[in-house]
Amino acid sequence: MSRDTFRIAIRKFGPFESAIQKQWDSFERIARTGLQIDAVAMDLHPLYDSLFESEGLARGEWDAAFVNTDWVATADQKHCLLDLAPMLRSDPPEGYPEAWPRSLLRLQDIDGRVLGLPYHDGPECLIYRTDLIDDPREKSAYQSRYGAPLRVPRTWDEFRQVARHFHRPEQGLHGTVYAAYPDGHNSVYDFCLQVWTRGGELVDADGNLAIDTPQAREALQFLREIINDRALVHPLCRELDSVKSGLAFAAGEAALMVNWFGFASMAQTIPESRVRDCVGIAEIPHSEGMQAASLNIYWILCIGAGSPRREVAWRFLRHCASLEMDKLLTIEGAIGCRRSTWMDEDVNRAIPFYRSLDRLHFGAREMPRMPQWPAVAALIDQMVSQAINTDTPVDAITARTQRELTEVLR
Repeated sequence: MSRDTFRIAIRKFGPFESAIQKQWDSFERIARTGLQIDAVAMDLHPLYDSLFESEGLARGEWDAAFVNTDWVATADQKHCLLDLAPMLRSDPPEGYPEAWPRSLLRLQDIDGRVLGLPYHDGPECLIYRTDLIDDPREKSAYQSRYGAPLRVPRTWDEFRQVARHFHRPEQGLHGTVYAAYPDGHNSVYDFCLQVWTRGGELVDADGNLAIDTPQAREALQFLREIINDRALVHPLCRELDSVKSGLAFAAGEAALMVNWFGFASMAQTIPESRVRDCVGIAEIPHSEGMQAASLNIYWILCIGAGSPRREVAWRFLRHCASLEMDKLLTIEGAIGCRRSTWMDEDVNRAIPFYRSLDRLHFGAREMPRMPQWPAVAALIDQMVSQAINTDTPVDAITARTQRELTEVLR
């Protein structure tokens, strides 16, 4: 590793890449380390492999890294991240911990060991085109077609119906878009949200993962039907991950979608967006009589246990966590984690729905924290893929996945 670089592994996403460079430039003007940043952007699987499978964090290949909170238990098991608790006690970032909601400090804290600082947030929500939903002509046409008022959908039946109404592929517009690329992430999250919004749980009363349940079968059947419904869904869903589906929405290719809050922000801020000032957010739909749910997964900025530049890394993490840098990240199109950013007048002027973040966080659900989660997520991802790509009965798919999960967790 070159002696004149600070190496950081980041998630491949335009706003991350631009923000981290600007944050380093700001840091270097103050710290004068003489180092150049080498920020390597990777998709999810290559990033995970480089950090954990290839032991890049433990070996000192990376001074710092973006780590998804799904991976925290794995990182703890491998002892590859520096415990930040001593530095947080002696030299904390400004306002720590009160400036952050508790929901963004919990997942990286394992028995008092703090493995990272919150960097990018944004729970899942419903994202929709206000110019379409609020159009009087569309409201009239929808009323004539369905005998019901056009509104932001509150149930999954309404979601399908509204998506069907706006599906106009000849105009380059599709009702909805899903990130169904099998990367072990968004299809898993979509499945979990479907289970929760149907009154189900992922874990039973004994603390065991429970996938073969009535709500899980309903969830899987819903995903099978909607992703294969050419009369309402984007035709490239199987090729899209969360970033690409977010870009499709920003390009004006979908009327509504369930995705991360960050992609609503991105659609409002990136120069190439065709839906700027036409982006709205709302709670995720649910089954009739059930409650809405959201999902709290976020990215933390961490220091590799093998880094030879731990002191510089800690100063950089503190800098990124500052009020000014959190706001900069947000203006770049990602999602800051400080409450001050969420309520900032400049931010809300540019992104009018930002104040909603606190409400979305309230009651947001979390994935089970376990070292085996990547393997569990791979099986759930495989289950969803089988459901949307085959005619195998759903109950057979869930029963088989339950057996496989039992083996993995034994």
